[in-house]
Amino acid sequence: MTSPLTHPAPQERWTPRLWGTLLVLCAAMFLDALDVSMVGVALPSIGSELDLSTSTLQWIVSGYILGYGGLLLLGGRTADLLGRRQVFLVALAVFALASLLGGLVDSGPLLIASRFIKGLSAAFTAPAGLSIITTTFAEGPLRNRALSIYTTCAATGFSMGLVLSGLLTEASWRLTMLLPAPIAVVALFAGLKLIPRSEREKDHRGYDIPGAILGTASMLLLVFTVVQAPEAGWGSARTLLSFLAVAVLLTVFVGIERRSPSPLIRLGVLRSGSQIRAQLGAMAFFGSYVGFQFLVTLYMQSLLGWSALHTALAFLPAGALVALSSTKVGAVVDRFGTPRLIATGFALMVVGYALFLRVDLDPVYAAVILPTMLLIGAACALVFPSLNIQATNGVDDHEQGMVSGLLNTSVQVGGAIFLAVVTAVVTANSSEGSSPQDVLDSYRPGLMVVTGIAFVGLLITLPGLRTRRPQESVVVAQSVRKTAESESERVAVRD
Repeated sequence: MTSPLTHPAPQERWTPRLWGTLLVLCAAMFLDALDVSMVGVALPSIGSELDLSTSTLQWIVSGYILGYGGLLLLGGRTADLLGRRQVFLVALAVFALASLLGGLVDSGPLLIASRFIKGLSAAFTAPAGLSIITTTFAEGPLRNRALSIYTTCAATGFSMGLVLSGLLTEASWRLTMLLPAPIAVVALFAGLKLIPRSEREKDHRGYDIPGAILGTASMLLLVFTVVQAPEAGWGSARTLLSFLAVAVLLTVFVGIERRSPSPLIRLGVLRSGSQIRAQLGAMAFFGSYVGFQFLVTLYMQSLLGWSALHTALAFLPAGALVALSSTKVGAVVDRFGTPRLIATGFALMVVGYALFLRVDLDPVYAAVILPTMLLIGAACALVFPSLNIQATNGVDDHEQGMVSGLLNTSVQVGGAIFLAVVTAVVTANSSEGSSPQDVLDSYRPGLMVVTGIAFVGLLITLPGLRTRRPQESVVVAQSVRKTAESESERVAVRD
């Protein structure tokens, strides 16, 4: 006989306020992705107008990554301790101000500073927004649907950012910096009305200040080292000493977290196999895609001579496929479970990346490039929402911000590390004065590395297929049972 507690809760109708809350959170995620994709196309115009060197231009991108990836752990835990609504709205306001500043500055250092501040604010909005969703929507079909819509907004924002940047840069690169500001302001005022108030974590035993300092310092140094490694040299004394310093900081950080009564990261969370697979899968997923997008952009613009807008439109089918599937993925997760979808998505990515190895200097888009874009779009639609669902399922509400920050850190650090690796491989296989064919041949090892990263991601997810899906329902059942017991206790007290 099957216990009724093992069945998921019945589907509920979402109220207009609930839809409004989700749209505000989606707007913030959309802005994060939009901002990342728009700035890349605008870099040549920025360098020309502000007279910036290539190394300085790199920091317009790296400054954002440094602030974002370095402070995510702190951002996630801060949302748990100080209140998710408060942290989200304050960080969103800072994001709007930094966007305005970035569009008005007239010097490279100020522009880089504005980008760092934007990355810093995103490090607080991203985990706070995700944890608001996971604490507002009940675990199961409701949360799966909300997360599938939320996470696909990132892909939609990234795709639209590529197209918008191609259009806006034709008028002025400053418009690419200013565009997020009014959207963030509208989302801020809507959030003040719609996002439910959240209490600060009660009964916590102080603040883990040493852990916050060491965790933030280690992440900042790790991202900084990876970003600078291709320029300084992977085997240089500077790079090796930096990695050694990161290892020391992380070792001390782990020791502090094990002894802290209120840790920045509760290490017990990582004892879960599904949690570890979600974190490692996020690194492989985003790292492979960022490396692929970097190489394909160079290939299309430098070798094929395509315009920025033409290149953006070439990527559009992948983003469009993700956007169109956003409302359907939640139901697919309910039916098949996250491990199957993640494994299927990684398999599609491997095939898509491998197919792109066929490209030459005169490709037929429909026959060579489009199949890869469609496969990657399908993979993103399956993998990214499923990773978020798997990472947050079964986690108590008071730790949702922590887990969200950890997941976003895995995404950003994975992107930074693997992009640096792909860049180093391409650089090692290139030579000065090479012909277009030689340049294309130098890209192929990088594409093979990208394919290999996705294949490793597939291998990481395979052990999860041996876990029976009813175990996912046990977490829901336990949650329902606790709720029922609490209700019984309240009835007893009243009686």
